[in-house]
Amino acid sequence: MNKFFLLLCSFLMSWNITFSQEEVPSFYSTDHITAINITFKQSNWRTLLDSLALKGDGMLFGSVSIDGQTYKNVGVRYVVDRTYRVDKMRNPLHIKLNFINKNQNHQGYKSVRLSHSKRDPSMVREVMGYEIARQYMPAPKANYAKVMVNGAYYGLLVNVQDVDGVFLEEYGASTENTFIECVPDIDKRAQAGCKNKIFGNLEYEDGVQCYLDNFELLSEDGWDDLIELSRILAEEPEKIESVLDVDKTLWMHAFNNVVVNLSSYAGNYSRNFYFYQNSQGQFVPVMTNLNLAFGSYKNVGDGSDLGLRDLQLLDPLLHRQNKAKPLISKLLQNKDYEKIYLSHVYQIIYDHFVDGEYEQRAKELQQLISNDYFEDQNSFYDQSEFLKSMTTTIGKRSLIPGVKELMEKRARYLKKHPKLAIIPPSVTQSNVLGRAELSNKQVETFRVTAQVAQRPKRVTLYYRFAKNQPYQSMFMEDDGKHNDEEANDNLFGAEVDPEGLYTKMEYYIVAENPAALSYNPPSYMFAPYKTSLKELNK
Repeated sequence: MNKFFLLLCSFLMSWNITFSQEEVPSFYSTDHITAINITFKQSNWRTLLDSLALKGDGMLFGSVSIDGQTYKNVGVRYVVDRTYRVDKMRNPLHIKLNFINKNQNHQGYKSVRLSHSKRDPSMVREVMGYEIARQYMPAPKANYAKVMVNGAYYGLLVNVQDVDGVFLEEYGASTENTFIECVPDIDKRAQAGCKNKIFGNLEYEDGVQCYLDNFELLSEDGWDDLIELSRILAEEPEKIESVLDVDKTLWMHAFNNVVVNLSSYAGNYSRNFYFYQNSQGQFVPVMTNLNLAFGSYKNVGDGSDLGLRDLQLLDPLLHRQNKAKPLISKLLQNKDYEKIYLSHVYQIIYDHFVDGEYEQRAKELQQLISNDYFEDQNSFYDQSEFLKSMTTTIGKRSLIPGVKELMEKRARYLKKHPKLAIIPPSVTQSNVLGRAELSNKQVETFRVTAQVAQRPKRVTLYYRFAKNQPYQSMFMEDDGKHNDEEANDNLFGAEVDPEGLYTKMEYYIVAENPAALSYNPPSYMFAPYKTSLKELNK
């Protein structure tokens, strides 16, 4: 009996060990700190990385271990941006896992981007910022990584998903479509015949040479698509939806404004974003470099840097009349688009900032990383600055507002702003009518109803039958004739006939009054309602 018991225990222990070894954390999980260990054969790897950064586009050979899984023949280089410094102990890093072996990846990811958060003493701007953004629009994942190089602690960095082919596939986009990064050379004068210092503004210029210093083409072709986007913005803005996903662009503008992310299209250089083309031929924006969000960067392109109070009271309709920012001004001059934009601003502030949810999340993130942060001898900020960074402005030359110091008053200001103080109508209940009880008659159409509060003037149903389709729309009626019971009872109805071609449907509802609108569900962008004829006929 004892022998059997010992054998059983041995088996269970070995099974448990095997299971634990195979249980690798998700690469971008914010529940843990990713362990990244880089090994170079050369002891002078810093000098070699500096040389590559200054003289070429190559990468230094090495191997890397990610949460215990080792990958050989990877490429490593410094990310050369305005924060890069020669012979610094801590620069941002780019690791290509598939540098030699094109199929090598970690959980499907082939590239690793490590941000050093030079302008963020709190270390929460990127991780928390991307968490918020991903709820409303395509945006990278991000978490923290403890990085070792040749056995020495390099630093606690932010592990930000690369905006590459893997990212595009996650959002259902093709790598064969136009894919462009906005990377303006802010120190270079424009070529002859081109406008000077327009950066990534998308002001229209008839000639590809005028775009080369401000954008980088990442697909095989697509310059003509970008030029056509800027032309339509300038000359035919009423056709903008043919070349731009307007809703996702308005989400980007709303996010940038609410969290005062000015190292973006909203700032003086109109930078730090990508455009990819979706299956409908529309450009979709993707933000990057949120290290400078929450007021860390302060220039809107009109005069000197803004002070703390100016950042707290930043106009939610910033650039609405600015001809040099057509991606904002041309959209917000359309009354319908302005209403959608303001609804997105409203959604973001009430989801995250009015009740202080962001502060609690920031505290959780700081608690997660505090021990590793305090051990980091290469950090740009000391322990005291990290601890005070939520409530106090840090720095003497580059004044970086405390996240709470900025956002507490900003949320209060936006909440009371005349354009945002209006309560939008809300869908309190939505339903799709199924087969009547005891009836043998099969349901062949989708009969959607919505109970709406706060005096709606218009309710619209948006629907599609497959993910790769664009949404179609129809008005919902409150006339007692559309499965909506009695007329004028604020129960709206609409019927979608799939004409025998489809059996499933995704949908969301927009409720409007003259000044505001709301979406149901709020997460309509990525989690619309779903129904099927099979479910309705149970």
